[in-house]
Amino acid sequence: MAGKESRLIELLAPTIESLGFELWGLELLSPNRRATLRLFIERDEGVSVDDCAKVSRHVSAVLDVEDPINGEYTLEVSSPGIDRLLFKPEQYALYVGEPIEVRLRLPFDGRRKFRGWLMGLENDDVIVRVDDHDYLLPLTAVDRARVEPRLSYGKAESTSSDSDEASEHSD
Repeated sequence: MAGKESRLIELLAPTIESLGFELWGLELLSPNRRATLRLFIERDEGVSVDDCAKVSRHVSAVLDVEDPINGEYTLEVSSPGIDRLLFKPEQYALYVGEPIEVRLRLPFDGRRKFRGWLMGLENDDVIVRVDDHDYLLPLTAVDRARVEPRLSYGKAESTSSDSDEASEHSD
């Protein structure tokens, strides 16, 4: 993680934690001249729009005082979502066995994008299985890693009372 992002984490994490949330991660993007600071917050009970607004107000006050970003910027606060980005090694461990897409800063084995299954961490490497081949990708080379959601389609399993109720209403 770059120095500016690390500094922002040090600056903002205590405020976010004091509100009862975890700072899952952050992105500092500057595709044009105006930067975007994107914060991802998490907690066991989930995150609502009101929670994001509350964190945004508190974080904005800290940023106004500390002024760590040069020039104008946009602040965005959201939950990590179901297709969440992974920022820290301990986050990878939570999603072993899940589909993942990893984009590297520089090519490894002739490619920058790996889409497969997260098999784990080994030392400072992420293990991604792509087409029955395990790649050990250095964590320091990862530009972006995103867990891909697995959605189930079709009829959900129901309890007997649900099916009884459904048959009563189908007439």
